[in-house]
Amino acid sequence: MSTVDLAKQPVQENKSEPKPSKWLDAYHDPVASLYTFTQCITLSDIQADGDWKLIIADLGSGSTNMKLKVYKGTDLISENTIIDLPTGVVTFYMDTHEPRTPAIAVASGPFIYIYKNLRPYFKFTLPPLEVNSMEEDLWNQVKEGRINVYVLREMLEGMRTDGTTLTVRSLRYLQLTDAGDMIQFCEVYKNSPLKRQTVITSLNTLKKSMSEDDAISCLVLGTEDKSIYVLDPEAFTVLATMNLPSVPVFLSVTGMFDVEYRIVVACRNGCIYTLKRGVEDISKNCIELSSQIVGMERLNKTIYVACMDQTLKCFTSKGKKMWTVKLPKSITTIEVVDYKPRGFKAILVALSSAEVHVYKEKYLVDIIKTDDIVTAMRFGRFGREDGTLVMCTSSGGLLIKILKRSASFEEKDMSGGPPASQNVKLNVPKKTKLFVDQALRERENGVTMHRTFQRDLYLLRLNTARQYAKALSNSMNPISTDPSEPLKLSAQIQGIGPTFKLTVNLQNTSLSQASTKLHITFDYDDKLYNFRRTYIPVPMLVPGLNYAFETYIECLNDKGVSDTVKVYVLRENKSVPIITGVISMPVSETLVVV
Repeated sequence: MSTVDLAKQPVQENKSEPKPSKWLDAYHDPVASLYTFTQCITLSDIQADGDWKLIIADLGSGSTNMKLKVYKGTDLISENTIIDLPTGVVTFYMDTHEPRTPAIAVASGPFIYIYKNLRPYFKFTLPPLEVNSMEEDLWNQVKEGRINVYVLREMLEGMRTDGTTLTVRSLRYLQLTDAGDMIQFCEVYKNSPLKRQTVITSLNTLKKSMSEDDAISCLVLGTEDKSIYVLDPEAFTVLATMNLPSVPVFLSVTGMFDVEYRIVVACRNGCIYTLKRGVEDISKNCIELSSQIVGMERLNKTIYVACMDQTLKCFTSKGKKMWTVKLPKSITTIEVVDYKPRGFKAILVALSSAEVHVYKEKYLVDIIKTDDIVTAMRFGRFGREDGTLVMCTSSGGLLIKILKRSASFEEKDMSGGPPASQNVKLNVPKKTKLFVDQALRERENGVTMHRTFQRDLYLLRLNTARQYAKALSNSMNPISTDPSEPLKLSAQIQGIGPTFKLTVNLQNTSLSQASTKLHITFDYDDKLYNFRRTYIPVPMLVPGLNYAFETYIECLNDKGVSDTVKVYVLRENKSVPIITGVISMPVSETLVVV
């Protein structure tokens, strides 16, 4: 696992020659008044004419003016009012009728509104939840007049303090403070049946039995009561129900319901769970994060998670963390880029600095600058163009960019850091039988092998120390270790034979003390070599100067045999040399007489 900190390593740009953009500015409307999130945007060919439309669930003001809008190009062709706040929009095929026109599903409150041919088609209501018996009994007592509004408020307040989940009616009643309002509220609602209804928090689709693009799909929805429902696309009945430890907020679905499927769920407790067919223990591959989740996308077999601590994390499908990228600003939303004509796959990360960063794996390959903070974006086919990026800003603007067909994303990071080649996996060869046998032997005899290694290591250290001590005692070093005789010796052999020239260089390395009464002599095999001068008297050596002494050596053997010659530097009345030099003599060339 690796971490890259982009806050400390700013992007290095060439200010004199800015790089051309990889995106075409197709459309920009800063006053489109579209307030939405990534989950409420989708692109689909809802009229089966090859012209893909843009479908947006507009949040409006948050309480009013919420609408489902459909764009053909830049023209608004359809608009439907939504009663409650939308939490997700998807398109799916619910039948096999021709022409193959998908339906639009909008999650809003406890309902899913289905639109077919841009007209309302069906409304699905989540199954009601069980009401707490004590809460139901309290409202029945109010209906019969056995308790007043103050006792009701006190009892409901105590139940909420104890952690009991109350209905919406009770929660609204607890918000009232005036006695007249409480009495009026009870008079209006006491005769109505008490219901406990949950709301939808996330929405996605799951192929039912075939994997084609226009195959029938089931609806997968997460609810506020910590549940996942899978709905049949024809009868709109609940096919499967799965419970979670926390409220789901992001869904990523792959596979087919009738065969094998995988639902990756990001929950409000900062954990990611994986749901599979037949697997009941969902905590096995649980991914625990240190911060709340801003967005989650699945690309191939990897899961990309954007967190509130300004990090983008990548995990394997089994929950193993691969890498983390530290971003300079907080993340607002993320989106997947799957551009099939070029085989380009990446992750778009929108930041609060009005920038959209494009990441290919963990490498920053492009930056898109916008005029405002991007809060929602969707990449896909729009109109008849495959590489279209639709973005909505926090001020309600609409931006549409098209990826250039000539765009090329380099396989390197735009920020500082190690090269991309550092993360290339090595081609490790397969285990051979010899390797397996050797590993088994090492496993069985590990203690003995370690002891043998330690013994050999100690012997090596002992022999090295002995040889070093012997060299010091016999002065077998070319540099003197005696501080009273600071000398340095070097020797050079010249010639190809049978006569060689030997030059001995002596240098006094002292700073101020001169060396006197020194002699140079040689130790050699007199059967192989003959020295013209076996003894050389050395004059006084001035510190810092280099003195050269020459002699000639004649090789007496013509069999191609060579030996070593030792050079001793001695002081008068001392039998141990000050320094010693060992010379490896070259092989003498045979003397040819013409």
